[in-house]
Amino acid sequence: MKDILKDKVSANGNIPNHIAIIMDGNGRWAKIKNLPRAAGHKEGINSVREVVRVCGEVGVSYLTLYTFSSENWSRPKTEVSAIMKLLFSTIKKEIRNLDDNNVKLSTIGNLKELPLETQKNILDGVEKTKSNTGLNLILALSYGSRQELIRAIKRISKRIEQSEIKINDIDENLLGTELYTAKIPDPDLVIRTGGEHRLSNFLLWQSAYSELLISEMHWPDFRESDLLKSIIDYQNRQRRFGQTAEQIKS
Repeated sequence: MKDILKDKVSANGNIPNHIAIIMDGNGRWAKIKNLPRAAGHKEGINSVREVVRVCGEVGVSYLTLYTFSSENWSRPKTEVSAIMKLLFSTIKKEIRNLDDNNVKLSTIGNLKELPLETQKNILDGVEKTKSNTGLNLILALSYGSRQELIRAIKRISKRIEQSEIKINDIDENLLGTELYTAKIPDPDLVIRTGGEHRLSNFLLWQSAYSELLISEMHWPDFRESDLLKSIIDYQNRQRRFGQTAEQIKS
């Protein structure tokens, strides 16, 4: 079945250049199975591993994973601590596999809010894979889109104060250069697992014209076939960017 889906993705062409995923439902997955929430986050790593592999195989260039949001800091301290420990151990364990598969790791968000050991581990992984030319894997860590926009506005304001630019220089392109994603193309497809129908402060500016796909499946259950079906769904859509269907066809 997986090979059939993969062949269909290849035959359809129009592979999304950038897929962004809101990995939701770890805690609910664990609750259904009468397990601690941390078990859901741990099982979710297997989904991450599989999705990264498949994206590389089918030719996706960028994959952004909403790993830990700015708002997640408000969760119970025990859960936050468990997530940070899991993030530390996972990066340490997986970085060799990423490097062996030519995956380039980077991050967006306020990395400085993470524990120092975790920061170092992540930055070591970024450094080790910086020359890789395959899939670009971007982890959104302590990330919030509203906070990102405020940061960009402050940086632009400072440039105006220093007479580097004028107010009339501000446009979409200029704002884009001050976002965490300045060197990353906007996502073509945003997938959210867990059945919730919201972006939850994730890539609000960048997702203005992204195709959205909501999966009822909890993230730990989302695997290769589910990703391939999501890509096929994307391939069957018509992206109009404000134009009419007739304009697109002409």
